[in-house]
Parts: sequence; structure tokens; C-alpha cells
Amino acid sequence: MNPRQLKTFLAVIRHENLTRAAAEVNLAQSSLSDQIQALEEELGAELFLRSRQGVVPTAAGSVLKAYAEEILALNDEANAAVSAAAGSAEQSVTLGTLETIAAERLAPWLSLFRGKNPDVGLKLKVGGSGELLAQLQQGSIDVAFTFDRGQQDERFLTRRICSEPLVLIAGGDSQARPPVSLATLSSAPFVATETGCVYRHLFDTAFAEAQIAAPSIVTEADSIATIVRLVASGTGYGLVPRLAVGPAATRGDVVELPWPGSPPAASLVMMWRRMRVQPPALTLLLQSASEELSPLRPADARLRHAG
Repeated sequence: MNPRQLKTFLAVIRHENLTRAAAEVNLAQSSLSDQIQALEEELGAELFLRSRQGVVPTAAGSVLKAYAEEILALNDEANAAVSAAAGSAEQSVTLGTLETIAAERLAPWLSLFRGKNPDVGLKLKVGGSGELLAQLQQGSIDVAFTFDRGQQDERFLTRRICSEPLVLIAGGDSQARPPVSLATLSSAPFVATETGCVYRHLFDTAFAEAQIAAPSIVTEADSIATIVRLVASGTGYGLVPRLAVGPAATRGDVVELPWPGSPPAASLVMMWRRMRVQPPALTLLLQSASEELSPLRPADARLRHAG
């Protein structure tokens, strides 16, 4: 098994389509098929089931996926470690994060880090929680900033940064009154992120744990900023990170309503791959995060309350 074959194999896993996978790895489809066939012959096992709907991994292919990711990550780690030892390594770090965290929490810190470490290049990728984990597994990002959902993976190290509260908001002109219980919210219209997003997970969990039917989601959006604007326009209520609503609250576009019971909150964490030799640039970033990436003061996120 060589790295190129494994990269091709993982591309097919991701796309479940030979044409799209071939485009990603810059191969003709016939060459891609040849690589997969050679890999199957070497391993003595069929790796994919092919049909008109696409290709999906067999049981053997699913087993190989985890090993392929680890082999390629170790290969990249070895290259980086040797380059660092030879003094020829590019000093750069690629971070992946959620949209709200990028804008409200990381931007000031990254500006400070860049000022102190001008020789370290920074790349920032924004995506959903599932995307970030996949990118971390693939090695396309070095560090992920996301919310902890209690999933354990021995390949990664995790550091908790802070607890981020979620707040219930309504339009500033809606005359909404504070709900007396979660049950009163179950019949209210809500704007929320799509299923699978950590914010939606917290929303659904809050009602499930109280054994109350979740409210109707009248509009789904993949952007917290868009949700805040929809709530401001009167589309419905929203449950969003407090970090994201400061400007809209200051203008009076939205108001915060007290959450009945214990308000939902999520632990913001940073995750990175365990390595035998950690790149110097990543070491600098982790040290800076430990010293300077502190929670916002309550005054920085004050909202106008209704009721």
C-alpha cells in the first residue's frame, strides 16, 4: 500500500462516486479504478460494492478506512518532523472552527498571536461540527475549535476552553413575554440550525430531557447570523450562542428572554492530533491559546432583557 493508493481509496469513500473521486485526486477514472484494483489484489479483499447508485465500502473497506487515515497522518507527521529537524519546515498552522466562534472568539486572539509570531502563517477554515472532525481526521486542519459532544477518540487530544451559554431570543418588536415553562415553548415557532449541528443537538436535547415535545422548526438555516436576522424579522424564536447576538441586541433588533430552567450551554474545546513530534508552530499556537484565549467577560455579551 502506498500513500497515493490510500489517498485515492479515501477519496472514493468520501464521494461514493468514482468520477468525483477521480476529479479530486487528478486522475482519469480508468487510472483510479486501476489503483483501487491493485489495492484490492494486494490485500486480497474487495473494498467496494459497486452499483448504479454509486460505490460504498464493504466491511473490509470500512476497516481499511481507519488505518488509511492513520497511515497518511503518520506519513505527514513524519515529513513535518523531518523538515522541522532540518530547519526547512514551513511555519504554518491551519485551524478549523464554527462560524460564530471564528468571528466572535478567535478573531481577536488570532490577531494577537499573529502580532507576536509574525513568521507563523495562519489559515482559517469555517465549517460545521461534522466537517471539522472529518478534516481533523484527514489532516487537512491542525486544530479544530468546536463544541464538545462527549465523543471520545484516542487519536486526538482535547482541551476545554470555556462554557458558552445559549440564549433564547425573540424579535425586538414581537412583544414576546417570558415563557413560564418549557411546555409553553413547545407550541412556539422556532428558527434553528439543521439536524446534526451542535446547536440543534442542544436544542433537541433540552426538550427531550424534559420529556416535552420539541417546538415546530418553521425555518432551518446553516448560519447563526442568519438565524438572528430571521428572529429579528419576526419569523420565530431562536436558541443561539450569546456570543452571536450582541450587536443585534444593542440595536434592539432582538431581546433575550429567560430560559425556563437551566439554560443550555456547551463546552468550547480545541482538538488536535496526538503526535510523536509536535511541529513548532503548533506548539506556539497551543501555548498562546492556553495563556490568552480566555472567556469573554459578562459585560462583553450583555443583552437587553424583555419582561
